[in-house]
Amino acid sequence: MAQSKPRKMKPSEIPDFVSEIIAAGCDITAIGHDKYVLGDIEEQDAALEDLDRIGDKFGERDHLKLQIVAYLWSIGRYIELEIEGTRH
Repeated sequence: MAQSKPRKMKPSEIPDFVSEIIAAGCDITAIGHDKYVLGDIEEQDAALEDLDRIGDKFGERDHLKLQIVAYLWSIGRYIELEIEGTRH
């Protein structure tokens, strides 16, 4: 029996994905310009069922990592990393 391909999230779904993560109680945040986190461990543990449901709904999203990060920056949900040796 052939296995079906896992669902891949579409770029147009990024705002809804982020909104659902926030609604689940997680503080999704971009870290620098190439990473993001769903929230701290306690938030993720408390929202485990919701996060599983959201993951099933939107599917694979690794291919959209930089686009998700860019969206988080655009809505002010980011932590800017300081480059070692520079001061602002």
